[in-house]
Parts: sequence; C-alpha cells; structure tokens
Amino acid sequence: MKLSKVTRRRFILGALALSPVAVVADAGWIEPSWLKVRRLKLAKEKPTHRFVHFTDLHHKGDRAYCESVVKTINSLSPDFVCFTGDIIEDEVHLAEALEILSGIKSPLYGVPGNHDYWAKIPFDGIAACFAKTGGGWLLDQQVLTRDGKVNIIGASCVSVNQPLLPPQAGVKNVFLMHYPAWVKKLGDQKYDVLLAGHSHGGQVRIPIYGPITVPFGVDEYDLGLFQTPSGPLYVGSGIGWFLWPIRFRCRPEITVIEI
Repeated sequence: MKLSKVTRRRFILGALALSPVAVVADAGWIEPSWLKVRRLKLAKEKPTHRFVHFTDLHHKGDRAYCESVVKTINSLSPDFVCFTGDIIEDEVHLAEALEILSGIKSPLYGVPGNHDYWAKIPFDGIAACFAKTGGGWLLDQQVLTRDGKVNIIGASCVSVNQPLLPPQAGVKNVFLMHYPAWVKKLGDQKYDVLLAGHSHGGQVRIPIYGPITVPFGVDEYDLGLFQTPSGPLYVGSGIGWFLWPIRFRCRPEITVIEI
C-alpha cells in the first residue's frame, strides 16, 4: 500500500481541525481529576516547617478520586495539613467525605466555605473528624501546632463584617480563610502565610487572558501566590469543581509549602 505524503500544510490543517476535540477532551475528561502537587518555598533560610494546603473538595461521591487525594497527601508526610473550605455541596455526601478525610495521617486544620454553610450541615461531625487527626476545625479560632511553634488561625467566613484574629507574637502564623479578597481586611497585620480557596482558579483559564470568570469574594486573587501588605497569600485551584465538571489549564492541586 502506498502511503500519501504528509505535507506541512496538511499537518497544520489537521492539527487545527483536531484542536477543538483535544480541548474538549482535556477539559472534560482529563484535567478535572488530573491532580498535581505544587511546591512553594517561602522560607528565606532553612525551612522549619513543611505542610500541605488543599481546598474546595466539593465531594460529590467520587470516592476513588477523593481517596487518591488523601493518599497523595499522606505520601508527602507533611508536618500538618491545611484545608480552606467547601467539603461538600450536598449533605448526602458529607459522611463519606469525612470518612475519607479521617484517613489523613497528619494533623488536619480547616475552615468552612460558603457551600458548607449553604448545605446547612452540622459542623460537630466535621470538628470531630479534624480533631481525631490531631488538628482542628477553626471557627474564628486559633490553635498552636503540636510543637508549639506555629499558630493556625481560622476564619469562619460567616459575615463580611466579622473581626479577624490578629497574629500571635513569638511563633509563625498561618491564616486560613475561604475568600481570598478578605486579605484586604487585615490591613498591616503581618502573617507568615495566608491561605485561601473559593476561586477554583476559574476552572477554565485562557492563555494571556486568564480565568473566564471567578466568583464573588475573589477580586484579583484568582490563583497562585500574591504578595500582600499582610504577607504572602496563596490561593489554591481546589480539588473539586462547581457547576460544570470541567477544567482547562487549571488542574486540581495539592500545595506543599515550606516556611
């Protein structure tokens, strides 16, 4: 059989014709569960603590995916783990989500997100789950890590007018909040790192342009590391999805942070 010669023009035309198919396949079937591990070193000298941040689980019953997230976290052996809101959207998935999260082998500290409130779920079970790992479910509270050297501060995101806890002297301070834009409420108070979620990174990000859209409470802090007057703010892309099960150039992530 004689093979036809593939010219450069024919190759380019073929590639362009297949591009929409590739984009749809990537956004709908590959990226939504293509978990990545991002590493972020904030310590100017030798780090004293290494921990994991993840956010916006939005568990909807995909047990295998949720278990893979926990397995990845455990494989990193962090000093502790921080979660910045939205465990579920519907109470029916809460028990399974907590069962899986209880498998995290490091102290797990977290705060609620807007969907945790909108689902009207009881927080006592969540608090028990996080406490069992050695961590805590923080509703406008702060707690020291086991070694007494890191102060974890958690904002409940109940009201835009609620007061936010200041940093503690003599220790490193990690501030957990769901809405990234809340960093503007902290003024010149200094934290070692601030962590947030909520944006999902926009889920769909166009080259050069950025996210197509982001929800309220995000402002310019859509994804990644931002230097703010209150300290470095990191906004994670989240684990799950909202509204549509698609992601494009915005993979779900777990972030390893050194301070």
